[in-house]
Amino acid sequence: MTINRMRIALPTLSFVLCIGSGCGYSMTRPFPDGIESVHVETFHSKDFRRGLEFELSEALVKRINMDTPYRIAALKTADTVLSGEILEVRNRSVGNDFVTQRPREITATVVAAFRWKDLRSGKIILERERFMYTTSYIPPVGETFSKGMVRGLDGMAEVIVEAMESSW
Repeated sequence: MTINRMRIALPTLSFVLCIGSGCGYSMTRPFPDGIESVHVETFHSKDFRRGLEFELSEALVKRINMDTPYRIAALKTADTVLSGEILEVRNRSVGNDFVTQRPREITATVVAAFRWKDLRSGKIILERERFMYTTSYIPPVGETFSKGMVRGLDGMAEVIVEAMESSW
């Protein structure tokens, strides 16, 4: 083998061996040990827009299934329960069209409180009294409040699940 081929082959071989052995890097996420299941209660809402609490609860179930090692379970058989409340939803215009004075972009902020409780011990694993997530939507391109809220509630579910993984 020539020197040039060895210069290419040796780093490539090292990379393949490193990937194969894992290089000490683990793909497991840091979720609390001993928990196998979560029951997600339907969130409550203090906001006048009805239906958002159901959408957030559904988004949480999907995120927990996708992003965690936990399974969703009925309350009777679950190790833990996740409950909460949408405290408010705020909309704010970011910029107006110069001609029509209509909003070009609107930010929507969802404020929620949630609690993750271990049903076996009664211990609160994680609790946040005011947890916020902000997204935006653009009415001139056909995005509506509903579409913005789908994105916002999915984002809220994502950050709640991220908080669950690092809570301990």
